[in-house]
Amino acid sequence: MTTNKKDVLWRIYLVYILTCLFCLVIIGKITIIQFVEGEELRTKGRSVTTKIIDIKATRGNIYDCKGSLLATSLPIYEVRMDLNTDALTNEVFDEHIDSLCMRLAEFYPNKSALDYKVELVSARENGARYHLIKRNVRYNDLQILKTFPLFRKGQYKGGFITIRRNKREKPFNMLAHRTIGYDREDVVSVGIEGAYNKELKGVSGSRLMQKIAGGVWKPINDDNEIQPQDGYDILTTIDINIQDVAYEALLRNLERREADHGTVVVMEVATGEIKAIANLSRGETGKYYEKYNYAIGERTDPGSTFKLASVIALLEDGYVEPEDSVDAGNGYHMFYDKPMRDSHKGGHGVISLHQALVYSSNIGIAKLVEEHYGKHPEKFIEQLHNMNLHQKTGIEILGEETPVIIDVNSDDWSGTTLPNMAIGYSTMFSPIQILTLYNAVANGGKMVQPMLVKEIREKTKLVERFETTVLKKQICSSTTIEKVQKMLEDVVADENGTAKILQSAEFKIAGKTGTAWISKNGKFLKGKYRASFAGYFPADNPKYSCIVVVSDPVGYDYYGASVAGPIFKEIANKIFASNMAFYQELAEQDIKANSRIPYSKNGYKKDLLTVFENIGVEPKVDLSANDWVITSTSEEDVTLENRKIINNLVPNVIGMGLMDAVYLLENSGLIIVSEGRGVIKQQSIKPGVESGKNQKIYLKLS
Repeated sequence: MTTNKKDVLWRIYLVYILTCLFCLVIIGKITIIQFVEGEELRTKGRSVTTKIIDIKATRGNIYDCKGSLLATSLPIYEVRMDLNTDALTNEVFDEHIDSLCMRLAEFYPNKSALDYKVELVSARENGARYHLIKRNVRYNDLQILKTFPLFRKGQYKGGFITIRRNKREKPFNMLAHRTIGYDREDVVSVGIEGAYNKELKGVSGSRLMQKIAGGVWKPINDDNEIQPQDGYDILTTIDINIQDVAYEALLRNLERREADHGTVVVMEVATGEIKAIANLSRGETGKYYEKYNYAIGERTDPGSTFKLASVIALLEDGYVEPEDSVDAGNGYHMFYDKPMRDSHKGGHGVISLHQALVYSSNIGIAKLVEEHYGKHPEKFIEQLHNMNLHQKTGIEILGEETPVIIDVNSDDWSGTTLPNMAIGYSTMFSPIQILTLYNAVANGGKMVQPMLVKEIREKTKLVERFETTVLKKQICSSTTIEKVQKMLEDVVADENGTAKILQSAEFKIAGKTGTAWISKNGKFLKGKYRASFAGYFPADNPKYSCIVVVSDPVGYDYYGASVAGPIFKEIANKIFASNMAFYQELAEQDIKANSRIPYSKNGYKKDLLTVFENIGVEPKVDLSANDWVITSTSEEDVTLENRKIINNLVPNVIGMGLMDAVYLLENSGLIIVSEGRGVIKQQSIKPGVESGKNQKIYLKLS
C-alpha cells in the first residue's frame, strides 16, 4: 500500500514539475515576444494588413494661347460600400435600405430597386466590407450620391467609400492631338505632356489602406495621410482657332488626294511661337488620324524648298547677282554619270538666277552651285552652317533629329552630291527645320527658335515665362535677304512662277514650292512624291510663316503648287479674314499710299462702324440712319446715310457685299442666285416690289 502511494505521488510531482516548466517556457516566450521581438512582429503584422499607397496629384491643365483648354484632368470616382462597418447597426440598415435602393434605381436605372436591395442585403450577410456600387462616377454625380440615405452618414456610420482617380481628357479631341501628346506608364511620353511631365504631374500624396477579406484593400481614414500637390498649368502658343483652320484644310485636301500622310505648321514670324501644328495619317479604312508628329520627327529630302538655301549661299559669297544668267538648256543635263531634269517641257533656256528660283529650275540652280563651288564644295557646306542649318531647332518636345548635310570628307560624298544637294536631295530635314529657315528670311534674317510653350502657372500665379530664343542673329546680310524676299514674292506673283495659283487679291504671299521623289533605303520609289510649300504672309509685312507637306498623293498631279499650295492658301486666307489687325494695317497703307479714305461697301451700320474704328477713321453718320446704311466716300471723309428697309418689300442691296445682301433677302423669303465676286452691281427684282415666298432673285457682283 505504501509503495503504491509513493508511486502515485511521484507521478503527481512529475506532472506538476513538467507543468511548471511548460508554464515557465510560455511565460519566457511571452516575455521575449513582448519586450524583445514584439516591435518587429508588430511591424510585420501591420505590413501584412495595412500599407501606404501613393495618391496621384491632379495633373495640371494645358491651355492654348488664349486660355482655351487643350488638356485637363477630370476626377473620376469609384464608389463602394462597407456594409459591415461597426456603426451600421441592423436597425439603421433596415430603416434606410429601401429608400437607398429606390434612389440608386432612379439614378442608375440599369437595376431595379429590388435588385439593389437583394444585392446589398446579400453582401451584408456575406460580410462585405468593400462592395462595389459604381465605377467611373463623375464629380457632379458623386455630390448627388452623397445625399442618398445611408451614404450621407459617411464612411464610418453609413459605409460610403470613394476612391478618386484622374482621367485625362482633350476637349478639342484630335486638334493638335500629337503635339499635346500623352503621359503613360507603359510607353514613352510624347508631346507637351511628355516634355513638361515634371511640371504637370505635381507631387503625390499618400493614404493608409487596410487589407480585408478577399484580399481587398480599403482606405482606413476618410482623409489622406499626406495631401497631394496639384501640378502646374501650361500655357501654350497654340491658337485653337488657327489650329482648327489648319487641321480642316489639311484633312479635306488629304482626303481629296488620298495621300498617305501630311503635315502643316503655322508659326508667328517675330516670336517663333507655333500657332498650329497638324499631322494626319491615312489608316487602313481610309480615315485620317493623328498617329505621328511628322512636322518634327520626319526627316526627308526637302526637294525644291531647299533651293532657297542654295540661292542665299550664292548671293552671300558674291558669286552671282539675281539678274546674272545661267543656261538651263532644254531641261536635261548630265552631272557626271547622272541625269537631271526640269519639270518644264523643253527646258527654260537661258534664264537669270532670279528666274531659276521663280521657275524652280533644277538645272539652273544646280549648274550655278556646281560652277562656283565644284572645286571647293566645303565652302558651300560652310554657308549652310552659317545659316545654322546643320543644327536642330531645339523645339521643346521629343522627336527632332539632327539635319543631315553630307560632309565633303565622308564616304557618302560623290561627284553628284553637290548638284543634288543644291536642289534639295542628298540632305535630310524635317518640316519644322525648313520652316525655321523661311521664317528667318521673313524675319529679316533673324532665325528664332520654334516654341510651343509660353508660360508655366500655378493656377493664376505665374511660375515661369519663356521668351523668344534667337538661334542666329543674322543668317546672312540684309542685302541678300532683300534679294531673296523679292524672289520668293515672285514665285507667287510672277505669271510664270510655280506658285502663281496662290495669288491673293487681299494680300501678298511669298514662298517656294517643292516636289521631291520619296526614297526608301537610299532608293527612289517609282511614282511616289512628296509635295510641299513653305512661305510667309503678308509678304510686305510678314506676320506668319507656314509649311505644308503632303506625302504620296494619288494621281498624276503631284506637284507642290497644286497639292500643298491650296492648303497653304486656304490657311492664309482664313487667318487673314479673321485678323482685324491685317485690315487695319492694309487700310493704313492704303491711306498713306492714296491720301484718301478707303472705299467701303454699303451694309450693316454696326459692322461698318467697328471696321472704321479699327482703321482709325471716324465717319459722318446721318442722324436718321438705322441698321442699314449707304456709304459715300470722298478724299477726306466717309458718310453713312440711312438705307430704308421695309418688311415684305424687296430691299435695295446694290453696293452691298454678298453676306449682308443674303441676310436681307433671305429674311424677305427670297432665294438668292449670285454670280461674280465683290460688290453687288445688279439685282433682278427691283427694290420696293412686294417679295414673294421662295421667289428667286439673281444678283450680279463686280
